[in-house]
Amino acid sequence: MLQSGPVLLRALEESDLEFLYALENDPTIWGVSDTLAPVSRYSLKQYLEHAGADFHEVRQLRLVICAGPGAPPVGTLDLFGFEPLHQRAGVGITILAAARRHGFAQAALALLLPYARRTLRLHQLYCTVAADNKASLRLFRQAGFRRVGVRQQWLRRENSWQDAVEWQCLLADDKAEGEVVSIRLVTG
Repeated sequence: MLQSGPVLLRALEESDLEFLYALENDPTIWGVSDTLAPVSRYSLKQYLEHAGADFHEVRQLRLVICAGPGAPPVGTLDLFGFEPLHQRAGVGITILAAARRHGFAQAALALLLPYARRTLRLHQLYCTVAADNKASLRLFRQAGFRRVGVRQQWLRRENSWQDAVEWQCLLADDKAEGEVVSIRLVTG
């Protein structure tokens, strides 16, 4: 478990089934998770049975974001596409609609960066953000990620195409050492 102030990142638990079911079946986030169909409880139950597998073996890690010990989950933080040779992984964050704009994603990233560098021994993290997702663009910039490019018409929307902004964070940078200037959590 990783904790800073009232926010913590923890491993998936069997009791997270209903939370994951609600999160994975929210059609408003399917576009950013490359999903087009609902996920069954059965599939999620099987996923949870294997969620404790070693990061270096399965090359992915999903952590649950909570507003404190014993508090219900507010989101997930995913590391995916781990490349051992190049010591890099992609990062994605999903926050429940009701918990957005309270600083949980920012606090989760602040916990992730030193963990990724020191414990997982990653050299860099990267992510892809839809060009119209202003909140996520601001989040990754404030967390120390640098904009490294734009993929034209990369994401399909209902009747159009959306550009995607590529971000990269070199974990040897000072910002990635865990020295976050401020983390603001809004409650209520």
